[in-house]
Amino acid sequence: MSDKTIIETMDLTKVYGMGDAEVRALDGVSLRIEPGEFVAIMGPSGSGKSTLMHILGCLSRPTSGQYILDGEDVSNLDNKQLAFIRNRKIGFVFQAYNLLSRTSALRNVMLPLIYDRENTKTPAESEAVARGLLERVGLGTRLDHEPQELSGGQQQRVAVARALVNNPVLLIGDEPTGNLDSHSGTEILDLFHEIHNQGSTIVIVTHDPKIAAHAQRTIELQDGRIAKVTQNGKGDHSAKG
Repeated sequence: MSDKTIIETMDLTKVYGMGDAEVRALDGVSLRIEPGEFVAIMGPSGSGKSTLMHILGCLSRPTSGQYILDGEDVSNLDNKQLAFIRNRKIGFVFQAYNLLSRTSALRNVMLPLIYDRENTKTPAESEAVARGLLERVGLGTRLDHEPQELSGGQQQRVAVARALVNNPVLLIGDEPTGNLDSHSGTEILDLFHEIHNQGSTIVIVTHDPKIAAHAQRTIELQDGRIAKVTQNGKGDHSAKG
């Protein structure tokens, strides 16, 4: 676990369009997330939460303001530099899983290592890491299964394993239970709790207050600004609601 503040933003803005068509998706967002925190970012459609997630995940740059990730100012990096940071420091779990079809669970988890030009692991070592993560998320007997052979909950477990394969400093879940039934969604949240309890820093983006209640802290956005910050407790199973 990093000993640096994982996320620090100062007066982030994101503006789309110009003139009368200008939209301020983010309007001066300043926040800090420390190592080992479990934080939810919540808000209705149009609140700016997806825009903030894209910036925190180094998928886009702010129009103005500063973003420091794990001690490094990434505010003005170009697309190639952002891609490098993403692959080394951030793990994503998306609502739609984003797995490659006709590709085994093991291979899906290995992909970030394969694409990482700085990866010094041998193919056998990379496979061992991916295998260990699939076992960790309860899919040790599904290594050779392709996405269409897995349930939604199992596909999301593969996505979680893939997100962890580069040992990121930050795990981001974008509506990670949005496509799942309530039972599978609970299992994925339980898995997030396990990962958090092992020291990972987690940010979940959601519109659902029941999901947000699993986090230690909820940051609510409205019209591109932080409207409210709620302490939810320790972010353990007592937060389930």
